[in-house]
Amino acid sequence: MIVTTDIGGSDPDDIQSLVHLMVMLNDVDLEGIISQHAWVPYGTGADGIINDVIDAYEDVLPNLIVHDKRYPNASSIRQMVKTGQPHAAMACVGEGKDSEGSEWIIKAVDKKDARPLWIAAWSGMNTLAQALWKVSHTRSPKDVDKFVSKLRVYDILGQDDAGAWIAKNYPKLIYIRNKSVYGWPKNDEWYRKHVQEVGPLGKVYASRRWATEGDSPSFLYCINNGLNSPEHIDYGGWGGRFSRIRKENIESMDWVKKNNLDEMQYAPYLMYGASEEGGRAINIWTDDIHNDFMARMAWTVTNNYSDANHHPVAVIGNDKSRRIITVSAKAGKEICLNAENSFDPDGNPLSFVWQFYKEPSSYKGNLLLESPNTERMRILIPEEARGKTIHIILKVSDNALPNLCSYRRIVINVKG
Repeated sequence: MIVTTDIGGSDPDDIQSLVHLMVMLNDVDLEGIISQHAWVPYGTGADGIINDVIDAYEDVLPNLIVHDKRYPNASSIRQMVKTGQPHAAMACVGEGKDSEGSEWIIKAVDKKDARPLWIAAWSGMNTLAQALWKVSHTRSPKDVDKFVSKLRVYDILGQDDAGAWIAKNYPKLIYIRNKSVYGWPKNDEWYRKHVQEVGPLGKVYASRRWATEGDSPSFLYCINNGLNSPEHIDYGGWGGRFSRIRKENIESMDWVKKNNLDEMQYAPYLMYGASEEGGRAINIWTDDIHNDFMARMAWTVTNNYSDANHHPVAVIGNDKSRRIITVSAKAGKEICLNAENSFDPDGNPLSFVWQFYKEPSSYKGNLLLESPNTERMRILIPEEARGKTIHIILKVSDNALPNLCSYRRIVINVKG
């Protein structure tokens, strides 16, 4: 993942999201933090603010690695802080307008790595636009297609005209624009108590001015927690759920028009937008998101593993991974799902909840789950589910404070 951010602007929510991201770096392979402002001059001292957060991360890193050795060292993060386009919007895209940030994006995409590179866009999109412009003017069409195929974009709200230009000119690019990113955070008192008052990293977590952590869904969407499946945009998870049918001309924030940018000059352009449930797609997981954040902040000030809480491990059969499990079942038959091998690293008692996640399922009828609060659960597959899919989510929770959970998603393909 590469983050593009307008940190340093009038809304401090990017600082909040950056702090939250720092404590999740054991589950995110971060490749860049690019200061990219929708309107220049807009923010001030962006790199300094980013490095202040990294300094605080460095202070708590010895504690974090007690709880997970995958947390990266601070120097490697500092090396990936880059500056994007020096001017705003599509006016700063074209010949001779390469930036440190656009070159960094190209370098990251070109790595010999089969995984897609996600651009978490907390700002305008013209640094990515410049990278695409350069590649398109220096490589063969085949190589451009290969470059684009490795990119994914999660655009928060749309903050300039470059996103529309990208979607128009690179229609094969998987481009999400989510305008349903508010309403899921807790109140100010929760963040004060559980984040801001917790150690060095909490001290740099800014107080809310307008909305809290508006940009965080972009990285929460990609966290490998057994629920999320970023390559399946309609599956749903911590970062929302999106329609499989691209929508035409999803407009940016109203201040794009107010700043005399005309993204409709690129119409029609197509992007993946929020599914019909909108912000509820994030809200249904909000307690789990915040308990996870609270626990990770506690890790930053706890140097003894046994003095903190950690996530249970949800095991289906003997599968301890977090991968999505796909099974086949016949209509009219019963299947059993078994999570009895699940365990908690802290030795805490576990509770089990199996649920039918109807929104991403193609089967929309009723489904009876037998013993949905036990380790083993049975389902009678309805006859009318023939040829459809059923998504079952297992949530395994401990009873400690904060209460932590892990998920497993089982996708049932129903045969005749």
